[in-house]
Amino acid sequence: MRLLLLSVFLHYYLLAIILNTRTRTDSFEAPSLSTRTLWSIISSSVLTLFACTYSAIHLNIPSPKDSPGGILLRRLGIMIVALIAPELIITWAMRQWLSARQVTRQFKESEQPDDHGLIAAIVGQLEHVEGEDHDSTFKKLFKDYFSEQSEDYTWTQTHSFFVLMGGFMLYVDEKPYHTLQPDEVLKLIRDRCIDAPNLTAKQIHDKSKGNAISKGLIILQVAWFVMQLITRAIYRLKATQLEMGTLAFAVLSFITYGLWWDKPFDVQCPHPVYWKSTESRPENHIDFNEKDQLATLGILAPVFRPIVEMIGWGDIPTSRKPQVPAFDGSIKLKGLDRVVPPLAGLLISTIFGAIHRMAWFFAFPTNQKQELWSMSVVAITFTPWFSRLLLLTGILVPSIVQFVFSLIFLLMVILYITTRTVLLVFMFTTLRNLPPDAYEAVLWTNWIPHLA
Repeated sequence: MRLLLLSVFLHYYLLAIILNTRTRTDSFEAPSLSTRTLWSIISSSVLTLFACTYSAIHLNIPSPKDSPGGILLRRLGIMIVALIAPELIITWAMRQWLSARQVTRQFKESEQPDDHGLIAAIVGQLEHVEGEDHDSTFKKLFKDYFSEQSEDYTWTQTHSFFVLMGGFMLYVDEKPYHTLQPDEVLKLIRDRCIDAPNLTAKQIHDKSKGNAISKGLIILQVAWFVMQLITRAIYRLKATQLEMGTLAFAVLSFITYGLWWDKPFDVQCPHPVYWKSTESRPENHIDFNEKDQLATLGILAPVFRPIVEMIGWGDIPTSRKPQVPAFDGSIKLKGLDRVVPPLAGLLISTIFGAIHRMAWFFAFPTNQKQELWSMSVVAITFTPWFSRLLLLTGILVPSIVQFVFSLIFLLMVILYITTRTVLLVFMFTTLRNLPPDAYEAVLWTNWIPHLA
């Protein structure tokens, strides 16, 4: 809804400027221009890139055993992934959003049997009450019951994101034992092995390092960046390759923020859930599977693992590790939801490449660099489609051919990383040869609150 309102605002803003431009006469004065420096171009772009790769990415909860340095390295690694392959981040966010929606439905459906059980318990207590106290006791018990089942404790989308990101840690003998998955939480509650987590959405957001204000300020910065580039295009002022590359990340960050709006940001510690059964152990209720199918790939496993986890292709084992995978993909989607994340990733890669395509005819130091930019744009646009087709057809061929397909897929990954790196380098090196009007800016865009 928030993204829709922002899109409508940008739509009418652009429409108003276009109509204003069409009604110009020869005597119409050009807009007031100001001069910007190379530093202002770099700072506004880098700050927007930071917002798109750091603040927009909502990581899963780390392990209690992770050191601050390890957590920082993990975040830096995911930021590099966001710079190299931002469509994978969108696929990850889309998969988590669909998984959270599915988990929310499961928990809401599971509430009905429990409600009937609690009401039956209330009726059972009334059997021991006689006379005029019966009605007053009935009202008191129901009042207490519904006060405990207030809206604050209703399972929400925020709860689903929280459990998917590793928010509930099972403690056995006062020690962290296992990060609970959504279906495990439901199963253990039904088996009376744990108490239902008594956690409100407000309490979950209190653990988050981001709120609506902080997210809104970042969205405002990204929206300002997009708006001033649209204004430059309308008034035919030159933009830079750095700004066009940043624009591609900005467009993707709007989608990321929308998908992860209800997901807590930068939570460091899970909520403890204590094992209370004295008659059984967790192994009797949870099917632990330590076998990792990706380990058979050997040295290629670190390359394939993030991709497989993000798109949810293949099974991720339920292990005793005290955290969920970095790119959570352990929830099996149902129906058409299974094909939405990979298709969304392919569509995003096309949009990402198309935005870079707009810089084909910008000023480049040499023709060779312009041609290399063009070839790199073609590569990042179509390589994901070819790689996805390779994965789908690889299932239907013999094992020996699958090995060849894996090598080809690895070459596609190397090609994509190389061409993305070329574009990132050119975004900054082309700043040495900018045309004069690239240093001009429409004056009124500087009045909009932003970071620069």
